Formats: sequence, structure tokens, C-alpha cells
Amino acid sequence: MSGPREVQLETLQIGAIRMRVALQGDGPLVVFCHGFPESWVSWRAQMAAVADAGYRTAAPDMRGYGGTDAPPDPAQYTMLHHAGDMVELVRVLGAGSAVIVGHDWGAPAAWHSALLRPDVFRAVVGLSVPYVPPAKTDLLAALERQGVTTFYMQYFQQEGVAEAELQADVAATMRRFMFSMSGNGPGSIVAGILKPGAGILDNTVDPEVLPAWLLQDDLDYVVEEFQRTGFRGGLNWYRAIRRSAELLAPWHGCPIRQPSLFIGGSRDDVLRLPSMQQHVAALPQVLPGLRGAHVLEGAGHWLQRERAHEVSRLLLSFLNELDG
Repeated sequence: MSGPREVQLETLQIGAIRMRVALQGDGPLVVFCHGFPESWVSWRAQMAAVADAGYRTAAPDMRGYGGTDAPPDPAQYTMLHHAGDMVELVRVLGAGSAVIVGHDWGAPAAWHSALLRPDVFRAVVGLSVPYVPPAKTDLLAALERQGVTTFYMQYFQQEGVAEAELQADVAATMRRFMFSMSGNGPGSIVAGILKPGAGILDNTVDPEVLPAWLLQDDLDYVVEEFQRTGFRGGLNWYRAIRRSAELLAPWHGCPIRQPSLFIGGSRDDVLRLPSMQQHVAALPQVLPGLRGAHVLEGAGHWLQRERAHEVSRLLLSFLNELDG
């Protein structure tokens, strides 16, 4: 059997925006959604493995990133926008349905795409962020009620502040994020509470040597992308949290019934937040079609890179169970 063809980058009209999409392989469609601050390239290993197994893979630069349009208004980054983008992507690619996979912010995009359009997304996989059904109180309001004012998502709300910090030295920003939030990092929480007056990079360290899993070429690619685009598009996902919660009110408490899979890392900041272990424990109830919840020991936030082979293996096992 010959290997899959190389990745093809195409720019497609997806509703009102132009979206750059990486495509590889032929067969049933699998869509990969990246998170913050990343690009399609973070899925390179999984795209190759899944394409080699007989699937067509599509990894877009998500709304606000890379070669995809970045509307300036945060109101255009709600979960309904992201789900709409993914539904339209499936249609434009000529597929009747797809399996959708997401990491970090891409995980809520995948979960909600599956929740809102079960007719389009026949199965769903989330990395790092477990599915939490829409709730009456959004995360920012919940933090405020607890008296928390310096959580990193709150810091991201004021337009221009985080942009200035992250864009001052993009290469250092990306090195710091990738190392400090990985299983190779110092173990302190980056995506958590900030000291008063501090920025998020004050929670990070700049490594002397890159971890072996972080390829210099991939890092350089992402650095060049953010040097060109800035971080506003990605940060606008955080600025739409309240609006998303309002729009998702009709789906309060709704489960996702399609076949599903969750993969996390034991050293991931997300899973070390106070409520997250409860959410992971609740997955069998909110995901009746759950086929597995795997927490990879020693892995950090960047699972699909840090544990590329293991994530690909779990994903292929899930796909084989669906289609075998």
C-alpha cells in the first residue's frame, strides 16, 4: 500500500469567511480543530496516520488564525460561529458527514459541533478539554461570583492588553507556551491565576533547549504566522465566552449521544483546574456514547505533539471501532 499524498493547502469560502484548510488522504472525512495559540500544523502527525489508514483529513486554520479570515469583532467568535464553520466546511468538501476532533479551544468547537449537528458529525473526539454541557452561568460569571479577578481568561478580556504582551516577541511567546505547558515544563500552572498586575507569560519560562517532540520547523512556521497575523483573532475566542453562553441557552444540560472519545494529559493545566476532575468523572453521563476517556500519564497540554504516536493510536482504534 502506498502512503497518502502530501498535505495540500487550500483556501475555501466557508460562509462569510475565507478559510485555509490542510487536506490529506482520501476516504471518509475526519476534521481536526486546533486551539490557542496554534495552527493546522499541530495536527500533522495525526493527519498522516489517519490518512494512511484510508481517511480524508481536513485541518483548518480556525476562524481568527493563520490563513483564515479574522473578523475584528469578538461577537463573531461564538460557539455557533465555530460550529457553523465546521458544518459548512464539511459541505464544501462534499462530504455528507464527518468525525470531528478538537484540542484546547478546538475541543469545545468539536463538542458543540457534534451537539448542534448530530446529523453532520457522526462521532467526536476531544483532547485536553472535556465536554461540559451548556450551563446557565458562563465561566467568567462563575469566577466573578467566587471573587476571582486575575484568572488568565479574565486577563484576556481587555482588547489590546494581551496582544501587546504576546506580540512583543512572538518567538519567545511560543517557546514559553509550548515548553511551560508541556509535560517537560517546570510543573507550575500557566493557564491559571495570574499575580496582580502580571501577564500570562510571567507564569512561563523560556527553555534553553526545545523538547524533542517540538520540531523547530513547526515552531518556526507558527511563529511566522503569528508575526504576520498577531494574536487578536485567537484571543477573540475568549472574548466571546459570555455571548456563547447566552446563545447556547436552548441546549442547557444536553448530552452528546454520538460515539465519543476523550484524551487528556495528567500534567495538563486544564485537568488540574479545580472543577475539571469532576467534569471528567461525569463524561459517561454527558457522553452516553463514550468509547473511552484516557489520561496519559506525564503528558502536558500539547498532547497531539507530545504523545503523537499514542494519540494517533487511540484515534485510529476509535475510528476502526466506528467503521470496522
